[in-house]
Amino acid sequence: MSESMTSKKYSYVYIFWFFCAILLFNGYPGHCQTIIPTGTPFVKQYKKNQYKAGNQNWSLAVDHDGRIYSANTEGLLRFDGQYWRIHPLPNHSTVRSVAIGKDGKVYTGGQGEFGYWTTKAFGDMTYHSLSNLVKDKIYFPNEEIWKIIVEDHRVFFHTFSKSYIWENNTIKTLTADGEPFLFPHQFNKQLFFEQLPSGLHEFKQGKLIPVKGKEVLKGKNILAILPFDKNRSLIATSHDGLYQMDVKGDIFPWPVPATSILRQSQINNGIYLFDGQYAFGTIQNGVIIINKKGEVIQHINKNNGLQNNTVLSITKDKQQNIWVGLDNGIDRIEINSPLSFYTDLAGKIGTVYTSTIYQGKIYLGTNKGLFVSDWNGLNNYNSLNFSQIPNSNGQVWTLAIFGGELICGHNEGTFKLVNGNLEKISQITGGWIFKPIFGTRNILQGNYTGLSQFIFDGTHLRFIQQFPTIKEPVRFLAQKDSHSFWIGDWGKVQLIDFDPSFQQVRLQSSSLQDSLASKRRFTGIYTLENNLVFATDSGFMQFDNIVKKFSYAHELNTQLGSYKKSNKIIPINTNSYWFIQKTKIAKVDFDSKGNLKIDSNLLSPLQDRMMSNYENILPIENQYYLIGLDDGFAIYRHTDQDLKHVLPPPQIAQLTNLTTGHTIIPNAELRLASSDNNLRISFSSPYYSSSPLQYQYYLEGYSDKWSDWSEIAYQDFTNLPYGDFQIKIRAKTSTGLMSEIQTLSFTIKYPWYLSWFAKVLYALATLLFIYFVYRINLQRERKRQFQVKRKWLEEKKIALERETEQKEKEWIKLKNQQLEDQLQLKNKELANAALNIVYKNEMLNNLHDELKQLKDADGNKLSSDELKKINKLIEDAHNDDRDWHIFERSFNESHENFFKKLKQEFPDLVPNDLKLCAYLRLNMSSKEIASLLNISTRGVEIRRYRLRKKLGIPTDKNLSEFLMER
Repeated sequence: MSESMTSKKYSYVYIFWFFCAILLFNGYPGHCQTIIPTGTPFVKQYKKNQYKAGNQNWSLAVDHDGRIYSANTEGLLRFDGQYWRIHPLPNHSTVRSVAIGKDGKVYTGGQGEFGYWTTKAFGDMTYHSLSNLVKDKIYFPNEEIWKIIVEDHRVFFHTFSKSYIWENNTIKTLTADGEPFLFPHQFNKQLFFEQLPSGLHEFKQGKLIPVKGKEVLKGKNILAILPFDKNRSLIATSHDGLYQMDVKGDIFPWPVPATSILRQSQINNGIYLFDGQYAFGTIQNGVIIINKKGEVIQHINKNNGLQNNTVLSITKDKQQNIWVGLDNGIDRIEINSPLSFYTDLAGKIGTVYTSTIYQGKIYLGTNKGLFVSDWNGLNNYNSLNFSQIPNSNGQVWTLAIFGGELICGHNEGTFKLVNGNLEKISQITGGWIFKPIFGTRNILQGNYTGLSQFIFDGTHLRFIQQFPTIKEPVRFLAQKDSHSFWIGDWGKVQLIDFDPSFQQVRLQSSSLQDSLASKRRFTGIYTLENNLVFATDSGFMQFDNIVKKFSYAHELNTQLGSYKKSNKIIPINTNSYWFIQKTKIAKVDFDSKGNLKIDSNLLSPLQDRMMSNYENILPIENQYYLIGLDDGFAIYRHTDQDLKHVLPPPQIAQLTNLTTGHTIIPNAELRLASSDNNLRISFSSPYYSSSPLQYQYYLEGYSDKWSDWSEIAYQDFTNLPYGDFQIKIRAKTSTGLMSEIQTLSFTIKYPWYLSWFAKVLYALATLLFIYFVYRINLQRERKRQFQVKRKWLEEKKIALERETEQKEKEWIKLKNQQLEDQLQLKNKELANAALNIVYKNEMLNNLHDELKQLKDADGNKLSSDELKKINKLIEDAHNDDRDWHIFERSFNESHENFFKKLKQEFPDLVPNDLKLCAYLRLNMSSKEIASLLNISTRGVEIRRYRLRKKLGIPTDKNLSEFLMER
């Protein structure tokens, strides 16, 4: 009975595992290819100064939209593809574990704290603590939640002593009868716990039931249980490698090639990837990826990309990229990319100019020399370790295989590889390119100084000559016909002809002779669809053999667009080519009608990582290509199968007020304050690739068309008017995969001054304003009328004052005129008086003279005695001052005390001086003055001279004018 039930039980388990296996191994559309085992997948490092949190990242989880969560030393880290945010726990303890529920809740656990987070708009998160449900208040605060298992209706918060089970909003505890736990493991619908030391148990119906083969793993420290096939699971242990467990619970070792390195590296965690491939994070040695045969297919550690070798946590995102939480940082490993890399982190090999695979080894020609490493093929893991070929120091330009020999075009000449060493076969320096002459054994080489001829006899390559007629560098070679070649360098191309024996060469024509081509810089000569084309700095040209002229290949250039300026063309197959324009690579396919299909996204991550003009792509096998880089090389796997990735629509990550710089936390209706009209809208998309996403937006109500595509994950809008808006955003990958449109509607609210309350206030204010304007105008009118009346009165008063003033002026003028007339009259009287005095004096002088001539009766003159009395009378009349006093009084009255003021100003003046001044003031002549003074004219002049000295008058000043000014 018991055996029957047991058998039935395992039958159900078998069926269950069968369906799980179908889901597991067929549930990843688009992932039918294995990881490239050569090189290293692209590793994106996120340093702590980028995510701005602690060093250690103990656990990782991915939500349903693809966002990454990390249990960080300083809190819960959240990454949406563009922005990092940290959310500390309430007690600020280290977050040790994180898990995502089907309902989108983000569960976290730390020291003495666990709970869940819910997401609000724009990435804001709210924490809900469950710790208060724990009854143990003594030991719980010191316990740390190291792992979280989420089931449909319950959640396990696991410590090393017990698990806290949250179900129906209550907390139960699960213990191991006094034994400590290591970690729980959820595998499909089963839940396993490792008890120390008793081993692995399965949790069923609320009990821990020992696994049948647990003794095999006793003390092994199980770190991961992963799906293997429909009958078995894969168990990873810390130091003892890998084991398998069947559906019956039997456990047995899985001895595989990777066992040794896994044991040495100390497994810490692991995940199933896709297509039977597994990734294990280790304590000592980074990430080790194995296939279903247990073979290492990739090993990523600090030597080739990781920030740190200690992997604390590991998960994968929606694009199947591996994320690892490290002891110092977070890294993303793009294992699903068609590109893998060998990066010369130490700068040992330099820039790769040429490469080839020869006799089970890979050779790289670089600016430092020729380097070699073992090559295990594309389907086997290649742990490349390059060493330099002895005596190969210097620039290697080209590598070519002729028969069984590897030929090296070097700065120092041309060499062949013999037993791991270089043997010189030509002294001509700088072998840039080899080109066989079709149908002959001749090989041409372009080099620094011209053109060399070699002969290949089927076994060995032998140098013949350097053609003496070509003395310029030859970088490009292309055969035109059986005996004609185009050769060239940057500055020009030339057409040359060989004689029938190929011993001599003749120059036929040159681009310098062509008016169009002479102005162009040439970058190569290539055969494209059986036609020769010339690559130039302005587009492809062609040569017309009939008219012997160059012309632009207009139709080709038009279809190529920006790639018309490609500097290199590398054939892929009959109708497909790599076009390279300054490190930008596009795959161009020609159809039967000559139309082009251009894909510039395939190798876009390699842009700017190659040496411009020396880009090289080596076809390896089965659509694999080796591409030389500045610091190593890339392996590209081309496939026409489109991976069925889904690009999620971008999310609005944050709204920021550009004026204040503060983050805007809008309400549920997304109604923003009017002051938030200078707005930055940040967006993101949880899609992770080495090539950044591009975004495009359209703001209805503001823009009139979609914006240009841009890698900038935000857009600024300034001075948005109030009203309703809807922003539409979409994203696009470098491969052209486009997301659905994400929309967000929001409203810029009316400013407070346009609210209804404000409008009522405005109406009341308007009425009050009108009333006050009326009152003011009324008062102003009254005041105006008063001012008009006052002004009229003032003007009338002024007019009266002016009239009075005018009358006063006229009276004064009349009075002055009267005074002037009186003065003139006085002056006339003075003049007359003076003239009378002059007349009197003249008459007395005449009388005196007549008396002298008077004779008595006898005819004799009268004696002096007889005349003495009369002369005495005449003399007294001359000296009588009464006339002068009258004159002086009248003169002072007419001339305002002239003598008094003159005497005060010039006290040295004597009376005769004053008399002279008065006469001169009346503008009398010297003769008249002489008569008045009873002196001679000469005496008057002498007195004038003396008076001038007393008055201090300069000689150029008129004396009369001086006195008249007084």
